[in-house]
Amino acid sequence: MQKVTESPSPYRNLEQKSTIELLQGINKEDQQVPLAVQAAIPQIEALVEALVPKMQSGGRLFYIGAGTSGRLGVVDASEIPPTFGAPPEWVIGIIAGGDQAIRKAVEGAEDSTTQAWIDLQEFQINQGDFVIGIAASGTTPYVIHGLRNCREAGISTGSITCNPGAPLLEEADFPIVAVVGPEFLTGSTRMKSGTAQKLILNMISTATMIRLGRVRDHQMVDMQLSNAKLVERGAKMVAEGTGLSQEEAEKQLLQHGSVRAAIAAHKEETR
Repeated sequence: MQKVTESPSPYRNLEQKSTIELLQGINKEDQQVPLAVQAAIPQIEALVEALVPKMQSGGRLFYIGAGTSGRLGVVDASEIPPTFGAPPEWVIGIIAGGDQAIRKAVEGAEDSTTQAWIDLQEFQINQGDFVIGIAASGTTPYVIHGLRNCREAGISTGSITCNPGAPLLEEADFPIVAVVGPEFLTGSTRMKSGTAQKLILNMISTATMIRLGRVRDHQMVDMQLSNAKLVERGAKMVAEGTGLSQEEAEKQLLQHGSVRAAIAAHKEETR
């Protein structure tokens, strides 16, 4: 297959260009990414609509990927508990080569045709769960065979790739393709492709958490109060929701442990 992600860059002789020329070229290419993601919104919608009922029934969301794609999945999963106060087992990111591959590439890990299923089985994966395979090229064996094993086991699957016609698409019940075109630096899919994948992951997880009731109005009312900045942000939300002073709102927030709980307690007290 012809891989769009491996197509030659339209920019040549990069080593001869000035810094401003390089930056402008990269930025020009980056501007194509949101448009590619926009074109994929119907596919993203279909995946989210299938995912939400699974999670409402107690299922989990898994991301599997290798290299940059795997790291993006791990990052998105790791941000769910602090942002939405959700248990860490709700969304789980798995990268080929294990956690050590988050910082340093593990040679050959993405070429395994069996390891993804082994990694998933460590979590007692079952038909109530949902697995999304992430691969810019759509040809990564670790991801392709992981999804294939899932489908054979009756587990719902989705995929995120940047190559139309990629083999990965055939293994996904809900495939997503964001065609961002050739990279500024030929084959460097950590650039436009990685950005597209990050945007799509943001959309999937944020929309899903909102649908699961982890957001009130426009606010992260269940976020973890893990530092002074977040306590201040939470106190502001409590103050807005109750009419309390910022100081009193912070006291209530720390007492009850979350914005949602603090506002609910205040409403109960003032009935």
